[in-house]
Order: sequence, then structure tokens, then C-alpha cells
Amino acid sequence: MEIRNVESSDYYVISPLINEWWGGRQMSDMLPKLFFDHFNNTSFVAEQEGEIIGFLIGFMSQSQQEVAYIHFVGVNPKQRKKQIGKQLYNEFFTVAKKNNRNVVRAVTSPVNKVSIAYHTKMGFQIEKGNKEDDGVSVFSNYDGSNQDRVLFFKKVD
Repeated sequence: MEIRNVESSDYYVISPLINEWWGGRQMSDMLPKLFFDHFNNTSFVAEQEGEIIGFLIGFMSQSQQEVAYIHFVGVNPKQRKKQIGKQLYNEFFTVAKKNNRNVVRAVTSPVNKVSIAYHTKMGFQIEKGNKEDDGVSVFSNYDGSNQDRVLFFKKVD
């Protein structure tokens, strides 16, 4: 497996895979092409034999100089449990540290139990929100009406 920086053209390969990799959930609209055009240096693709098997889209916060943000991560369901996500995250943590960022943040939906468990396993903490959903602290209406979100943060040294 090889990890490389994302390229603008990767959008056309990854975008059609997103809804499939998310089990039919309509998620591709959450990752427009602008991320592939403007965050190449902080976003990564995992490839095996020329096929994209995972990706991580992240960036350095423009507003919070100590923060790096992971926007979207996906691993081909057939390739899961092979440490691909972990390697992508570690690549991002390295870039965050090089850019003097000591906190990495991420957000997920409360219905995405796999994401919540994964982030917790990766050492992320859940930020205290204003309500609970199935025992998990969430921020209500974070992304609009009835769009509650779980917010994560992880200190990187």
C-alpha cells in the first residue's frame, strides 16, 4: 500500500465511491471538489495496485492557529481492519505537528456508531455538547435544524 497526497483528479474516482462505501447513505455531497483542489497538502489517498482503497481529507484551521481538522475519511469496506485508516490518520497527525498544530478535531453524526467507536479508539475525546443521544454527548442543530453532531478532539504532541 502507498499513501500519497490527494490530487484534484482523485475527486472523480472517490466521489462516486462515497455513497457505496457508506452503505447507501447519501454522503457524497459533503465532499465537494473544492477539497481536492485546495487541500492537497493535508489530504491523503491510500492506494493498492493503483486502486484507491482509502482517503483522508483534512486541513489546517484558518481561524484557530493551534487546530487541524479532519473533514472526511473513508476506507473501502472490503479493505477495513487492515490499519489503512490508522495510517491515514497518522499521516495527517504528522502534517499537523509540522504545521505547529497541537489539536486535531473531527465531527460525525450520532447515528454513525462505527465512526464514534473508531475515533475513540484512535485517542480522540468527545467534546461535551448540550444534550445526549444514546449515551453520547452531542451538539444539537450543529449543522442545521435536526443535524446533531458529535465533536471530537485529540491533542497531538
